[in-house]
Amino acid sequence: MKGLRAGLGVVVSVLGLWALTAVFAPGREAAPVRTFTSSQQCRECHAEVFAEWEASWHRESWRDPDVVALSNDFSNTDCIDCHAPRPVLETGIGMRVLPRSSRRSEGVDCISCHALPGGRIAGTIDAPAAPCRPVATLDLQRPEFCGGCHDQHLTVQQWKESDYFEQGIACMDCHMPFRGGDPNRGRDHRCLGGHDMDLVRSAVALRGVREGEGWVIEIENIGAGHSFPTDERSRAADLFWRPPTAPGAQAAPWRHFYRIRSPYRHEVDIIDNLLAAHEMRRIPLDQEGAVEVALFYRLTPYYAEADPERWNPTGDPNAFLVHSLELTP
Repeated sequence: MKGLRAGLGVVVSVLGLWALTAVFAPGREAAPVRTFTSSQQCRECHAEVFAEWEASWHRESWRDPDVVALSNDFSNTDCIDCHAPRPVLETGIGMRVLPRSSRRSEGVDCISCHALPGGRIAGTIDAPAAPCRPVATLDLQRPEFCGGCHDQHLTVQQWKESDYFEQGIACMDCHMPFRGGDPNRGRDHRCLGGHDMDLVRSAVALRGVREGEGWVIEIENIGAGHSFPTDERSRAADLFWRPPTAPGAQAAPWRHFYRIRSPYRHEVDIIDNLLAAHEMRRIPLDQEGAVEVALFYRLTPYYAEADPERWNPTGDPNAFLVHSLELTP
């Protein structure tokens, strides 16, 4: 019994000494303040994140040839705001971002999303001893954080009108998921969106239904937490049909019969008809026999020919096949 008491006494003494050390020992010194002038400074400590960002369309936002062409090499200065923005947390959550005058070639970069007023860096944890001295910032997860750029064409508003808003499924859940589904590995900074055809294909379903002597084509928004397409008026989705191709024969040209798009302001004769989240739309196709139907997606709105009857997605580098159907009576 005396031995047991002595042993317990040692344990208590050790625990007491540990507690005193934990209370009175000096903490790790804060890292010296650094000035971040380029996202290249983030590479050394955040190699995986940096590699993802460098392969992303955020990285390409200033030099994307489609954007350069559509903005007339940014002579439309309104485009600069979102393609080379100042830090979102500087201009304010939910506010339209402001353009920066330096390092525009880096596009939407680490500093755009993570720089805090005063020189600190927004992150997921407080780590004052780390080189960038991150501050835990919950605002990084809010859809309104993305909205400074991505609500220019009402994408966040579209999400708020969907069931995803009620279910708490937000932008990052689809566009910046945890790597491998593991929160401990952090979020994927490729920020996949309209340039990723797998994600685009998961957004919509295409079906054909026989009605009378013709067909009704059903297109349904089953996976996008916003309208399809969304975010930029340059994006469009087109339905084409053609007769079936006999074995060994050359395929007939595609024939256009329906378009989904939000027009530019000057295109006053075009109806804004984006496919809302959860919406199923039925488009008649007045063809009696067997047909092949295809849905193509475009990042730029215009085909080489102005007349829709002469549009041809085959071989067009800006037309991406989403889904196709072979329908037989």
